[in-house]
Amino acid sequence: MTSATWDPGQYLRYADERGRPFVDLVARIPGEATSVVDLGCGPGQLTPVLRQRWPEAHITGLDSSAEMIARAQAENTDPLTTYDVVDAAQWTPERPVDVLVSNAMLQWIPDHADLLLPWTRHIAPGGALAFQVPGNFDAPSHRLLWETAARPAYSRFTAALGPRAGVLEPADYLALLTRPGWQVEAWETTYLHVLQGEDPVFEWISGTGARPVLQALPAGVREEFVADYRAELRAAYPRQELGTVLPFRRIFVVAHRSGL
Repeated sequence: MTSATWDPGQYLRYADERGRPFVDLVARIPGEATSVVDLGCGPGQLTPVLRQRWPEAHITGLDSSAEMIARAQAENTDPLTTYDVVDAAQWTPERPVDVLVSNAMLQWIPDHADLLLPWTRHIAPGGALAFQVPGNFDAPSHRLLWETAARPAYSRFTAALGPRAGVLEPADYLALLTRPGWQVEAWETTYLHVLQGEDPVFEWISGTGARPVLQALPAGVREEFVADYRAELRAAYPRQELGTVLPFRRIFVVAHRSGL
């Protein structure tokens, strides 16, 4: 995951909604743990979920964004929790860990599926690898992002962007990780987030999926793009009496290693 100019404040704007899948993921991780590693921990706002689940564990939060880690470190008061800047694609622990968890991070790593089996070699007996990734890359929010970016006014700035974020299907993760000595659960859930305020879908995605496009556009052009993209999102996600409904599909995997 690129570390460039992550904005913790923008990311945390919908912290409660973004955190719900993590709570659901952690609730399905079996067993006790003395060491927990959170790859892609962001600004650390979800570390209390891990602390509540494993009160005595040493928790290590890792993220490639120096801005995110600085925010996490500044607000950390837990002596059993540490944070550090690490590129997840290069991560290797000094010793096996009981739980390796990752929340909405793997989609940023090209060919991330190639990392999963090597990571399982770092899971202690009785431990687990658990992750959640968005599964909505064909949703209007993402489709309209790239359609707008492909317009002549913007394409000369966005055409050279690297591989787009992407994930496998639940069944593919299940097949990849299932083998003797491991029990694997894979499932999906579509959350219906009810967002308030002006252009809330844009505010949501501008802190995550739209970042590569927004960063590629120079000042002046970026503002024009934002106006066009906001208009497309308002049409795709009309405001209702209760707010603006954003359906968001998530994919979950928990691979548990036998304690034998």
